[in-house]
Amino acid sequence: MKISIVTVSYNSATTIRDTIESVLSQDYEDIEYIVVDGASKDATMAIVNEYADKISKVVSEPDKGIYDAMNKGISLATGDVIGILNSDDFYESNQAISSVVEKFSAAPESQVVFGDIVFVNADDLGTVTRFYGAEHFRAWKLRFGWMPPHPATFVRAEAYKKTGLYSTEYKISADYEMFVRLLLVRKFKFSRIDKVLVRMRAGGVSTSGVKSSLRLNKEIVQACRKNGVYTNILMVLSKIPFKLLEYVKRPSSRSQ
Repeated sequence: MKISIVTVSYNSATTIRDTIESVLSQDYEDIEYIVVDGASKDATMAIVNEYADKISKVVSEPDKGIYDAMNKGISLATGDVIGILNSDDFYESNQAISSVVEKFSAAPESQVVFGDIVFVNADDLGTVTRFYGAEHFRAWKLRFGWMPPHPATFVRAEAYKKTGLYSTEYKISADYEMFVRLLLVRKFKFSRIDKVLVRMRAGGVSTSGVKSSLRLNKEIVQACRKNGVYTNILMVLSKIPFKLLEYVKRPSSRSQ
């Protein structure tokens, strides 16, 4: 099974080395690594070029945002399964991709496989500030704003071909809208790995304040309605008390 991993970046010089090295250190061999950069103005591409002989494909050109960059990467991918690892994230261990391959092999009917993630302090990557697990995720919960952890999600290439690429009309929630199409509209089967796959630095676009949170929830409602899935803002906001528990809960020892 060939795995394509897409990293999208823009002015990511302070973090992208960790991302690249976490991919290159994986113990699974059949990995196609693709980096799509949005014409960074800092030293991002200088760092990427240090690894040029180990990266399958590199693109650096202006884009229309993060989801446009993801679409470019998916279009370039030739693997059986595609994962997206952003330039401020990194894999929890060098067995992350092996775990994904094992799950797809054990559950061949699954078109989507995902694990858990932890958010870490940007100044101390060993300090977990939030645990984002998907143990209790069910597809119907998308109507209430719940989604699997996108950075720890892997999708069969054939599922993307049937479902289409990410919508660029959403600023924050195109990954959520993709899950709606994959799991509610197409009703593809999914499997979960009971393990943390990715560490994310806190402070991304979808987790950076009240204004972003309001936009996120409005886009969630929009994404459902566009796909003929009923929800409303009150249903989506009902998840907030449970989301706050993510800042208290930590992964169990067996999921690390």
